Amino acid sequence: HLVLEESGGGSVQAGGSLRLSCAASGYRYCGYDMLWFRQIPGKEREFVSSITRAGKTTYADSVKGRFTISQDNAKNTIYLQMNSLKPDDTAMYYCKTYTCDRGDPTWGQGTQVTVSS
Repeated sequence: HLVLEESGGGSVQAGGSLRLSCAASGYRYCGYDMLWFRQIPGKEREFVSSITRAGKTTYADSVKGRFTISQDNAKNTIYLQMNSLKPDDTAMYYCKTYTCDRGDPTWGQGTQVTVSS
């Protein structure tokens, strides 16, 4: 079955960079995009970025120009390069896609990003 595993989180100072990865196992492409979300405790999970199989990308306004999503289709892995990090970027970051059989949303376990001022 489909399993997503994020990695690459950590603690950095404002202005620093991190690169997150999300590896998908039990995965086969069936038309769904891969997405990044983030969540602060007590708040709803918010959209960060998405990428289609063909490489078309979208970003939340709050991260445009600072974050870059990319993918390695051969490795079934997506990445999120985060530059010029701000304390407001502090959150748990999750990747998401959908199962092929029923289109059920599937999330990874998340990776924590902490940005200090």
